[in-house]
Amino acid sequence: MGEIQELKLILREESSPFFTDEELSYYLEKNQGDINKTAYECLLLKAEDDSIALPGGLQLANKSTYWLRLAKQYKPNGSRIL
Repeated sequence: MGEIQELKLILREESSPFFTDEELSYYLEKNQGDINKTAYECLLLKAEDDSIALPGGLQLANKSTYWLRLAKQYKPNGSRIL
């Protein structure tokens, strides 16, 4: 499995498309090929407020909490070897 395909699985792109392959390639290169760092950054981007309020009182809920919960799995811990 290629890195882009792996990212698509992590980011749940099939059920909630957000990124193009070119965008995923960009973020992967930006994070020096680190899948976990790339997944973390992309999940944070997906977590932007996406709630919608329509006329008549219909509202679609914000799913940012879901994406932030997934992002926690890939958050770098910042530990370094000295």
